[in-house]
Amino acid sequence: MTRVVVLQGGRSSEHDVSLASAESVVRALRERGHDVHTLELARGADWLPDEAAVATLTGADVVFPVLHGPFGEDGSVQGLLELAGVPYVGAGVTASALCMDKDLFKAVLRDNGIPVTRNVTLRRGVHTEVPYGFPVFVKPARLGSSVGITKAHDEPELEAGIALAFEHDEKVLVEEFVSGVEVEVGVLGNEQPTVSLPGQILVTSNEWYDYEAKYDEGEMELRVPPDLSAEQVARVRELALAAFVAAECESMARADMFVREDGEVLVNELNTIPGFTSTSVYAKLFDASGIPYGDLLERLIALARERHERRRALRY
Repeated sequence: MTRVVVLQGGRSSEHDVSLASAESVVRALRERGHDVHTLELARGADWLPDEAAVATLTGADVVFPVLHGPFGEDGSVQGLLELAGVPYVGAGVTASALCMDKDLFKAVLRDNGIPVTRNVTLRRGVHTEVPYGFPVFVKPARLGSSVGITKAHDEPELEAGIALAFEHDEKVLVEEFVSGVEVEVGVLGNEQPTVSLPGQILVTSNEWYDYEAKYDEGEMELRVPPDLSAEQVARVRELALAAFVAAECESMARADMFVREDGEVLVNELNTIPGFTSTSVYAKLFDASGIPYGDLLERLIALARERHERRRALRY
């Protein structure tokens, strides 16, 4: 029996999403006989747990952070766990911070020859021309779950979208609109990661894959396998793995990608702590690939312990 502490909640606007994910993780691990404890980080700035909670954290065999967005998925909590010296599920500090910052993530992928969606990066007080025709997507550089994102169809919507995104971050991306098939892929592993079957995202009523489409029941259909050729599926999986390795990810990530109408495959982003209910995309992709939800959680716990033991052998 493994003593697992599930971190949930967190300071970001994705607090409630985290609670839903964590509830599923806790239930499944308890059903498998693990000694599971939860530690909820508050929504506000005063989030630090008390001394008893810290003891619970440091006494864990494995910590499972089910935290989305800033102050949870961006390397901050991962750094705390590294200092505490406890094994934890998910990417390390560097990969977590890199994948949270969509601007820097794309720069690393470009440097590794991995095709990504085009964007311009905006900073406060610096005027930058947007070279793409409408529509475009405007998003905070370091947020998730489509929070603060706008699909802009004209100049007024672009300006309003930029203003909204700057409410959430000091760096904003304006991305070209990609016409084609939107797919997502799960990656699992440390030094020898495996890649799930891809799934095609089909939004049922909303114009694009926004917050409601992601979390409201019936607003999104996941089609596995996607409506792609065998060659395109192979290319999607190849690039998802390449992005995972280039970003120095470990444990898990969900790759969000596009296949253009001309067949070109582009990587858009990696999510190092994807939604984690049993019906979330990441879990469904691996279930379709032969790894059911409970087994997926067991593998993640094993990967956390393997990495911890491996890194303990290093000399600092």
